[in-house]
Amino acid sequence: MVDVTIVGSGIAGLFVSLRCARAGYQVALVTKKQLTDSSTNWAQGGIAGILDSSDEEAVQAHVLDTLAAGDGLCDERIANIVASEAAYRIADLITEGVQFDQDQEGEYDLAMEGGHQRRRILHTRDATGAEIERALIQGCRSEPRITIHEDCLALDLILEDRHAEERRIVGLWCLGSDDQPFTLPSRAVLLATGGAGQLFRQTTNPTVATGDGIAMAVRAGASVRDLEFVQFHPTALALAGDRPFLITEALRGDGAVLMTEEEHRRWTQTDRTVPPATLSFMLKHHANGSLATRDIVARACDSEMKRSGDAHVLLVTEHLDGEELAERFPTIAQRLQRHGLELGRDPLPVAPAAHYLVGGLAVNEWGEVWQRDMAADDPTNTSRLGNVLAGLYAIGEISCTGLHGANRLASNSLLEAVVFSHRAGERVLEALSEEPEPPQVDLPDWRVDGLTDLEEHAPLVHDRAQLRSTMSDDVGLVKRDARLRRATRRLDLLSEEVERIWLRCRPTVELVELRNMVLLARLVTVASLARRENVGLHHNLDLA
Repeated sequence: MVDVTIVGSGIAGLFVSLRCARAGYQVALVTKKQLTDSSTNWAQGGIAGILDSSDEEAVQAHVLDTLAAGDGLCDERIANIVASEAAYRIADLITEGVQFDQDQEGEYDLAMEGGHQRRRILHTRDATGAEIERALIQGCRSEPRITIHEDCLALDLILEDRHAEERRIVGLWCLGSDDQPFTLPSRAVLLATGGAGQLFRQTTNPTVATGDGIAMAVRAGASVRDLEFVQFHPTALALAGDRPFLITEALRGDGAVLMTEEEHRRWTQTDRTVPPATLSFMLKHHANGSLATRDIVARACDSEMKRSGDAHVLLVTEHLDGEELAERFPTIAQRLQRHGLELGRDPLPVAPAAHYLVGGLAVNEWGEVWQRDMAADDPTNTSRLGNVLAGLYAIGEISCTGLHGANRLASNSLLEAVVFSHRAGERVLEALSEEPEPPQVDLPDWRVDGLTDLEEHAPLVHDRAQLRSTMSDDVGLVKRDARLRRATRRLDLLSEEVERIWLRCRPTVELVELRNMVLLARLVTVASLARRENVGLHHNLDLA
């Protein structure tokens, strides 16, 4: 038995792994692919936060911007906790070796993004997540108390007693790199598996983002909240034959402007001395134009695309210094070179793509997961009980802390992840210290008797494509009741088909992911039907 098992290798999982190991405990770090395969590694923009915790006015300004973006549904207490602890957790990252960009005077170069009223975002060019991952992975690989399990997929959580009213997690089953299931007993389990962008056809997320942690926690009795709030990033590079590639919001913070093809033609063919922002369709949707919050910008882009019939809108940088942009955003510049595009010269075709799951496992201020009412034998009934699932924690995008409300403020996700990683670590260390001797448990192995090998993968590929089409067409950026009900029927049928395969076949990565995606897709659809007001990221045309 290990002391702590962390599932997921983004900023949240890596940070808490180091904290628990350095406190003297044995840690198992489980990741589905390699340590670098996480949404953190793909994060371009940065981490928002006030570096001087004594500057109460600046901290409160960050809180107010967070509350405004969340459209009235943020937990103000949580927003204050996160903003107040930002300076300490960013200092921890710097201590770990994270190198944020500085100006010529040696001060941190703070960026501006949509929804922020002032510059407060630390970054490393346009590869902040990769820099954070580099430093934390280096620390984890050099820590002897951390055992890293790469190419290892968590299958399900193990309950001490499935029939107990108050449930306790005592470990998990995993599918090893040899495709064989094994049992991993653990005194505490922290889920940090990230989001679920792969539910949709177009996403900025890595392929590992299939909602595994949420699904297996729900099967164990966890509660979820706010799953109807799926954030679509408004500016993903939209080119035929290439996956969506995130164009960071910081580029708009530096002056890039969204325009339609028609607006861009008018600007280039008439008077280019006119600031392009004055011609942008975004001014019809919000006074902040291209720097409005992501929900507003994404819906505005979607509306203009549907009106014009174009597959994208344009992100215009021709009025800006191309050399400066290439130096500031080298990752984007290199990606554009593949397609013969250049910052400062060419308009960039962009379109919204699924980016961030605002909802998730319902947790308290210490990252402990709330247990749901198990009286109804239906995983979509996730009403919360007044007690937590003992031994289980959720941190990062998989969790719903209440910070983001109905819409996440740009660059608050990395901050939330590191703050709650620290807080969950505190609670885990406290619990372990109260029980110095690990309990003696004899956990069952994964059931394999009577199961056959999955010989035909084509049905899984077809079913996964059908799921993503259903979610994109019927449960996407803009919704309608009739389409949500159609999605419910389709997903229920798909769930039955997948369960038939599941009950007779040995687990494979493809089968496990599909099973998890179907469950989470049903939860998102049910939550979307239940939300009877348009707020933040949830927009139902029947409620307008």
